[in-house]
Amino acid sequence: MKFLADVNIERRIILFLRSAGYDVIWAPEYDCRMKDEELLALAVQQQRILITNDKDFGNLVYFQKKAACGIVLFRIEDQNVRVKITILKNMLLRYQEKFEGHFVTIARKRIRFIPLEDV
Repeated sequence: MKFLADVNIERRIILFLRSAGYDVIWAPEYDCRMKDEELLALAVQQQRILITNDKDFGNLVYFQKKAACGIVLFRIEDQNVRVKITILKNMLLRYQEKFEGHFVTIARKRIRFIPLEDV
């Protein structure tokens, strides 16, 4: 599984994913000036799951009908990186097969998977 991480994803999350053996492109290392539409198009082109803190990607996928291979949206109110990593680690162990082809919203006490074909 390959990921494309938005500029707003914390470096510690990138380091965690890479240390776990995942192929991750982090927008600041690639081109931090990319617009959301360009980032989403790059993720599709390279068959990567987009990881973001930006709920604008929901608008792109749901209302503008932009293609996506998968999106993981963090909605953790205090933006606690340790909490994000713990939840992500557990999700990768339990639900790895559901990342691809789904819009995944991660909150502190709730995880929602919406198949992208339903949007």
